[in-house]
Order: sequence, then structure tokens, then C-alpha cells
Amino acid sequence: MADAKTPGTNSEPGAVEENQHGWGPGAPGAGEPSGAYQPYPTTESSQQPQRVPPPRSVRTAVKLMYAGAALSAIAVIITLVTVGSLKSAIVARDPNYTSAQLHTAEVVGVASAVIGGLIAIGLWLWMAWANGRGQTWARIVSAVFFGINTLDLLLSIVRVHAAATLIGGIVVWLVGLGNAEVLGRADGSAKHLRAESL
Repeated sequence: MADAKTPGTNSEPGAVEENQHGWGPGAPGAGEPSGAYQPYPTTESSQQPQRVPPPRSVRTAVKLMYAGAALSAIAVIITLVTVGSLKSAIVARDPNYTSAQLHTAEVVGVASAVIGGLIAIGLWLWMAWANGRGQTWARIVSAVFFGINTLDLLLSIVRVHAAATLIGGIVVWLVGLGNAEVLGRADGSAKHLRAESL
């Protein structure tokens, strides 16, 4: 009479015991803790491409934009410091102003200069970020902002202003002019390279 087999044991002595999934010790994953996963092989396509640094002219333009933001911040500080000069300029232009009118004109002049300066700082930083990342539309937008800055400078000459504020505006405009010139060279070089590649 054959011996009764014990449940869970092999029928022959020396046979390799299998687990509940039918994998023996030589099966894939045998000997590894439960829940372990084999890492996926990495391929060249899964690796992110290295970012190409911007041309030297674009890097120069970005530095000028940061300089424009810093100078705009200085211009805002100058506006707040030279409030007395603005008041004197308002009195010299309109000596018949009452105290209330003088105060209103002074507040409006300072507020408009500060708000405009803060907006300019934000635009300078935005354009520096966009041009540094190689956004092609940023060059066009930068040129448009320079045109607006030019118009604002011309209007500020006509408006009542403190001399220091006007000088600061001219310095910021000169930085914008240099930035536009550098970006223009970079754009021209890019078009020339594309034309040669065709």
C-alpha cells in the first residue's frame, strides 16, 4: 500500500518545492522579497535632452534687462525722495494753485510715477525671464515695450516733473535702447543662420 502524501510536499524525495505561483527557486524574481520590482532599463529616449545655452547676444540682453529693472527700482526711490522738488516744479508751473490743488497734483504725480515704476520693474523681469528661455515672441514684446517707454519719456518731458526723476527716466531709456539694439543683432543673426541652412 502506497504511503499517503502529505499535502504541500512533493511526491518524490529531493524534488524542488514550488511556491503557490508555480515559480521555483530558479524562476524570475525567486529569492527576492515580496513586492520587489525590477527597474526598467533606461534608454537614450527616456533621458531629457540637455538644454542649449542661449547665444552671447541674448545673455547680454538679459543682463541689460535686469539692469533696467534695478534702475527702475532706483527711479522709484528717487521719486519718493524728491517729492519736495516735484512740489516746487508744480508751484513754478502753476503759481495760482491753492493748497488743496497743490496737494492733489503732488499726490497724483508721485502715485503715477511709483505705479509706473513698479509696472516697469515687473516687465523688465518678465522679459529677462522669457528671453533667457529662448522665447521668440519675447523679442517682439520687448521691442513694443521699448516703444511705449520712448513715448512715456517724451510725455514726461512735457509733464511736470522733478529733474532727478527725468534723469532717471533717461538712463532707463538708454538701457532699453541698448537692449533693443542687442536683441536686433541676435534676431538678425538667427535669420541669417536659418537662411544659410536652407
